[in-house]
Order: sequence, then C-alpha cells, then structure tokens
Amino acid sequence: MESLTEQEIRAAFVNCTKGEAKRLSVPRDLADRPWDDLDYLGWRDPQAPDRAYLVTVLEGRPTALALRGSTVGSWQARRGMCSMCLTTHSGGVCLMVAPRAGRAGQQGNSVGAYMCDDLACSLYVRGKRDVGPGARLHETLTVDEKIQRMVTNLAAFVAKVTGAV
Repeated sequence: MESLTEQEIRAAFVNCTKGEAKRLSVPRDLADRPWDDLDYLGWRDPQAPDRAYLVTVLEGRPTALALRGSTVGSWQARRGMCSMCLTTHSGGVCLMVAPRAGRAGQQGNSVGAYMCDDLACSLYVRGKRDVGPGARLHETLTVDEKIQRMVTNLAAFVAKVTGAV
C-alpha cells in the first residue's frame, strides 16, 4: 500500500459523515508507518479506545471505515481468531462493528467481524509482529497467498459495509 496523507484518509470514509471524518483522530506518525508492509492502515482513537478506523486501497481508491470495538483489555482472556488474517490471540481479538454506508447505516444497520485488536493483520501475516507460540496455524500457503487471502477477506468486509454485495 502506498502512503496516504491525512486529507486522503479523511476523504476516504464511506460510513460516517464528512463532519465526523473531519473530527476523528488520524495518526500523527503517518510518515513513519511501514507502508510497504501494510495492506490496510488500522488504528484506535487514543481519546476513545472503543473507536477504531481502517483505510485500504480497493480498485485504486482509498476506502476508509469507522469501526466500534470493545476497549483494549476488555475482551475476555480466551483464545480467538481474527477473521481477516486468521491469527489466533489470547485476548487480542475483538468484534469490530462498522455502521453500513448510506441510508442503511443511518437506520442503524451494521456489519461486524472479529479482528486483531491492534488492527495489525498485515504485520502478523508477514511475520513482522508475533503474538507467540500457536498464534499461526500451520499452513502450506506461501506468505503471498496468506496476504491475498487476508486482502480478499478485508475486501469482502468492506463490500458488506458499503452494500456492494
């Protein structure tokens, strides 16, 4: 993924108002992010830890989602699996819920998925971040195939949020 500016990120949100996108907390360290290793940029709002955001590039355009998740540390200490990267964590997976885009979201409809609490799926798949023994199931897939699977899972989630399915 190529680096994105704060303005590009704010303009990419599909499931919140322009005012909400303008007010949300964008990471200040965008220049320091490992963009070459990211398939999406994900972060938690430091002022509101139950709010999370992700930005990915689909069909050549940035697409961003506002999410709600359980606060860090509130998830019960049991093993869970991220539905995006298929990494298992002890207490490091939470249900992230995104309001649907458009009228459906205004009516309160949402889509949820279990995701890595720190939204670092790209780094887990590439082996750049480790959650310890047993976190990755033994698979015969290559790293590139695992990346493609994660990107496909993410695209399917975004499609559900935007109503493209």
